[in-house]
Amino acid sequence: MAASWLVFLALCLLLPLLLLGGWKRWRRRRAARHVVAVVLGDVGRSPRMQYHALSLAMHGFSVTLLGFCNSKPHDELLQNNRIQIVGLTELQSLAVGPRVFQYGVKVVFQAMYLLWKLMWREPGDYIFLQNPPGLPSIAVCWFVGCLCGSKLVIDWHNYGYSIMGLVHGPSHPLVLLAKWYERFFGRLSHLNLCVTNAMREDLAENWCIRAVTVYDKPASFFKETPLDLQHRLFMKLGGTHSPFRARSEPEDPATERSAFTERYAGSGLVTRLRERPALLVSSTSWTEDEDFSILLAALESRLSALLCEGKGPLREYYSRLIQQKCFQRVQVCTPWLEAEDYPLLLGSADLGVCLHTSSSGLDLPMKVVDMFGCCLPVCAVNFKCLHELVKHEENGLVFEDSEELAAQLQMLFSNFPDPAGKLNQFRKNLRESEQLRWDESWVQTVLPLVMDT
Repeated sequence: MAASWLVFLALCLLLPLLLLGGWKRWRRRRAARHVVAVVLGDVGRSPRMQYHALSLAMHGFSVTLLGFCNSKPHDELLQNNRIQIVGLTELQSLAVGPRVFQYGVKVVFQAMYLLWKLMWREPGDYIFLQNPPGLPSIAVCWFVGCLCGSKLVIDWHNYGYSIMGLVHGPSHPLVLLAKWYERFFGRLSHLNLCVTNAMREDLAENWCIRAVTVYDKPASFFKETPLDLQHRLFMKLGGTHSPFRARSEPEDPATERSAFTERYAGSGLVTRLRERPALLVSSTSWTEDEDFSILLAALESRLSALLCEGKGPLREYYSRLIQQKCFQRVQVCTPWLEAEDYPLLLGSADLGVCLHTSSSGLDLPMKVVDMFGCCLPVCAVNFKCLHELVKHEENGLVFEDSEELAAQLQMLFSNFPDPAGKLNQFRKNLRESEQLRWDESWVQTVLPLVMDT
């Protein structure tokens, strides 16, 4: 840890020379139809920025994508020869001095480090930046754009200061400073994209920023999973997670059985078990804007099975809480899936549950978008702009608290599996809705902006 900070300290001392060399390099070569995409977070857990990169590459741009490489991105991204992923080093806070001082030092070093990495990359026509996190990346990307003539495009997923407010409180000086920073530098961008109409209106009214709504849409690989692939996935997960294993042995030893499916040895035919449990998926980041206790309280009612998936700061806390529960007919597991397995799981599940409430009340949960792409009905906790995505009694149900969720789960699973039940009706509605996929939507909204300018 100390050695890495010494390296960054040396970098700061050499920064003027590095910037001069990088600037000369940028002035010398400025490639047409090239985009630099930046996310000061894990690339593998930033699907929207991955989709931007893939769409840009599909339409003739070369892309350099900078971000942390903590988890594996989608194979499509890794195999695309128009996309280069440049890993960033995630700096840890100094364990010296007050917390505010530690945070300030970390931001300064991150700014210098990001500036150095950008200046020594091939310049592009645009810098696409995910916000949040925008501190210090908005200011750094704007500054780099000024030096090389690149146009800054901010993709507003939420407000960074509102997420900080969940931890420190909305009136904390750091939160107020972050809000001022986000508003001031956000106005300096060339183009702005956002995820909801509610956010577009808020940006215009309160921050004087004009943005274009680009709704999250599922990528092409989010679709219903064929039964043979479901069986393969269940058998694979059963190797490490007991809820996916068969409850009883088949009569024929050659028959392969999971908790939900079985494959006959002779014909290779896969069928669903008649007495299978329901598979409920709640994709979670285990963060402060998702109250997982709502679902745990609802599950103390009668249900068959549960699976939760995700990584995040509150995972250990909720794992301990789960262990303390005495569920009668519920089994819980909390795996972290490979990028290729996650769409297969959603396409195999019976119901999705979303507990995302949004720190600003202005963004929508991408996990629900992915679930709908797999024609998976959803129960979602209500908040300000959820109606832009979840249509109550049409593609799912909206609830306010654990009691209402418990009643919904009881109703949906009372006669499971029931081909005439509401779950199947919601799934039929999703199939017939003919949702736009990401690239179709991107071509209509984003491509004209980057081609016109």
